[in-house]
Amino acid sequence: MNLEKIKNPEFIKQLNIEELNDLAQDIRQFLIENISKTGGHFSSNLGIVELTMALHYVFESPNDKFIFDVGHQSYVHKILTGRAHEFKNLRQFNGLSGFQKRKESIHDQWEAGHSSTAISAGIGMAVARDLNHDNGEVICIVGDGAIMSGESFEALNYLGSISSKVIVILNDNDMSISRNVGGLSNFLSDMRISTQYNNAKNNYVTFLNKSSLGKKIYKITKNMKDHIKKNVMDDTIFSQFGLDYIGPVNGHDFRDLINAFSLAHDMKHSVVIHVHTIKGKGYEMAENDKHGLYHGVAPFDYRKGIIQSESSSWSSIIASHIEKRMKFDKDIVVITPAMISGSSLNQIFEHYPERSFDVGITEEHAMTFAAGLSNAHKKPYITIYSSFIQRAYDQINHDIARMNLPCLIGIDRSGLVGADGDTHHGVFDISFLSAIPHLIIMTPKDALEAKKMINTAFLHFNAPYVLRFPKGETCNQECSFNETLEIGTWEKIIYNPENQLTIITYDQKVNQVFQLIQEHHLEINLINARFIKPLDKDMLNELYYTHQNIIVYETDMLIGSLGSQIAHYYSRLHMYMNIDYFGIDDHYTPQGEIKKLLEIESISLNHLLKLIKEKLDEKRKS
Repeated sequence: MNLEKIKNPEFIKQLNIEELNDLAQDIRQFLIENISKTGGHFSSNLGIVELTMALHYVFESPNDKFIFDVGHQSYVHKILTGRAHEFKNLRQFNGLSGFQKRKESIHDQWEAGHSSTAISAGIGMAVARDLNHDNGEVICIVGDGAIMSGESFEALNYLGSISSKVIVILNDNDMSISRNVGGLSNFLSDMRISTQYNNAKNNYVTFLNKSSLGKKIYKITKNMKDHIKKNVMDDTIFSQFGLDYIGPVNGHDFRDLINAFSLAHDMKHSVVIHVHTIKGKGYEMAENDKHGLYHGVAPFDYRKGIIQSESSSWSSIIASHIEKRMKFDKDIVVITPAMISGSSLNQIFEHYPERSFDVGITEEHAMTFAAGLSNAHKKPYITIYSSFIQRAYDQINHDIARMNLPCLIGIDRSGLVGADGDTHHGVFDISFLSAIPHLIIMTPKDALEAKKMINTAFLHFNAPYVLRFPKGETCNQECSFNETLEIGTWEKIIYNPENQLTIITYDQKVNQVFQLIQEHHLEINLINARFIKPLDKDMLNELYYTHQNIIVYETDMLIGSLGSQIAHYYSRLHMYMNIDYFGIDDHYTPQGEIKKLLEIESISLNHLLKLIKEKLDEKRKS
């Protein structure tokens, strides 16, 4: 089938099982070929092909609302709803989003870029449906990693107490990005291998296959269903929430899927359907990937597979330095919320399993867990992506900072991240963390400075330290374990009091601006604001008394930015300073290549150069 000719999912209802299997094979090959060209979420979409097709076979989108938790596994849904022709521009500026996007299609009913929101959102839509006396099902497709998160549990608990019906599809592939952890994961594994259940299920499916009409099937097999529920299903965690349970269902068998979804469709109350899938199905290297290498991919040659780069990423350099310190400091412990591979912690977990903790997709728990460890005189390093750190804001504020518990919080993927778009840009953390007392916020210009900051945190270990670092590669540099920085001090990269124009910036932008100054022979000063908090007040006073004009160059949010903090400092002391600011205004930045995004936000180096030249011209004229 030419997938690009699909306009809507109605055609799929006319296909027989053999034709559905052929279409599934076509979709898999399409995904492999296209995602390998553009990059995107690979394994999760390969694993959900039959499940998504069966949903569209049984239900009627958009009247029936499909909510994909996180949304990065909605590629098959996009194909079936007429967007295959847009995949060549997947995750590019003004192109097809890598997540559900309401503006793209009436079939996209919800947007998310982080996990565990689907059931809560689905309950809201279902209650609104019932209040309006409308019809239509609400179907939440939730991964086994996301189902373990606190918000999912809160939603399940509430769902069991109300009459509004929601269908929850538990997509269980025994992985989130890498392998899942925890008691619920063990429970799901037990359910998959339960001999008692599988024997009962085989009998049940035999009954189901006697009829194609869900209502008749339900009546014919009512006694069998009740028997199974009494002997097996009542023992599930979902029954404790007051929810019916169907499964496990083979997530790659259309008969099983269609029968289970038809049964759920005819029920009058909420139900959880436990579907077992294989993440990465149809691409052998992805099927065998236990570390998340094929979860989210950059463009690669799918005939050869992903060849891991030998270069050093920020994550790997920082993790390596932490690991070296762990050798002689037995109190250092490492925590991650399901991001062992993403944050390059594999070696630490292998070499120090007793001091390494993957807590699953539970950022709130992870942060308070770190607080408890610190309170008991351990030295926790907890690393979380910037776009997910906001989920633990209350715990950072209340459980860590308020008690001034020492720890090192690594904020990975800070700044603009590109193709994942507005749900993943790490541009908010400075704004919302700077207001919290006791936090020391550091952002290094290179690997050497990052290592000095790690040393500073663990050698002082008298406060909660925050180390923010970007996605991508950087040059590794050696650093001894005793090299530290004086807390709250900035660095003069270029400084001549007679220049009268000073650029203040931080992280990799320090080196980028330095090259800009060198290339254009600019007579200006450059300051590395390596501590966002506390501010270097001595440096700010010196800039004031030497009559500097200041440009604060940032590519994060303007509101709550370093620039706003500098302005506030001068304002409180009634010091008049001529300050210009760069940063993202009060809106969300779309997806696209970072270079393109910097241009459209007017915060590129070209925009900085233009302003510098304008300021220097003004100075010469005066």
